[in-house]
Amino acid sequence: MTANSPSAAPVTLLGLGAMGTALARTWLAAGHPLTVWNRSAARTEPLVAEGAKAAATAAQAVAAGDLVIVCLLDDASVEEALKDTDLTGKDLVNLTTTTPAQARGRAAWATARGARYLDGGIMAVPPMIGVPEAGGYVFYSGAPDLFETHEKTLAVPAGTRFVGADPGHAALHDVALLSAMYGMFAGTAHAFALIREESIDPIAFAPLLAEWITAMADPHIAQTADQLTTGDYTTNVVSNLGMQTAGTPTFLATAAEQGVSPELLNPYFALMRRRLAEGSPSEDLTGVVDLLRR
Repeated sequence: MTANSPSAAPVTLLGLGAMGTALARTWLAAGHPLTVWNRSAARTEPLVAEGAKAAATAAQAVAAGDLVIVCLLDDASVEEALKDTDLTGKDLVNLTTTTPAQARGRAAWATARGARYLDGGIMAVPPMIGVPEAGGYVFYSGAPDLFETHEKTLAVPAGTRFVGADPGHAALHDVALLSAMYGMFAGTAHAFALIREESIDPIAFAPLLAEWITAMADPHIAQTADQLTTGDYTTNVVSNLGMQTAGTPTFLATAAEQGVSPELLNPYFALMRRRLAEGSPSEDLTGVVDLLRR
């Protein structure tokens, strides 16, 4: 694709942090005319050398084209960058990490200023951008017609997954998946802490840990989703709540023996005990979800 190709739609990009810069380079490489703006103007210089046009202000950048993509620090940064811009007739795609409520508020704000709005949640780190085999993608939600119009352009840096007309759903999917990731990181940290002072090689231990987490995660996630859908938490239970709760003292005792804080395990174990106290020993662990909703 070249800059003269009718498929290479012009793009305006506000924000040139690590992610914004990675996004910019993929659009440039694909031949899209690119206008960039960043609060620190020095960050635009390498991209100008690669063919981008730098705007002196956010307002000038927005005026340069119809598709405006924002990738800034937070929602307040978006407000500040766009406060003096004319968004009438613009297609605004916000890839800034925000909460679902902030995304919905920003959608209403953009619509009131004459723009169509699409929110995005990036499920990738900068080195994954522009590398299809890395598996990165972006959740999008908001105006369906806007997504359809720009889907090919948006798919240049990473895969696209449209998750509905509610503009808050991309952010919600993003944070939900990242929350699960941090829960996994917490368990991984605890596991490594347990072996830290032993004659166990962390490098040799790592594939065992990864294999076990993978083997447990897939069926557990699928079963939890099925049980939440049916409302029956006792279907296809392999290790019930009563049995698993009875085993938790061993984990806590092992942590104590190894001189490891149980602070990453205790909150989840406490939820398991609360659910068991409600008289649900034959259930799976799915009931913990309901406790979190109270």
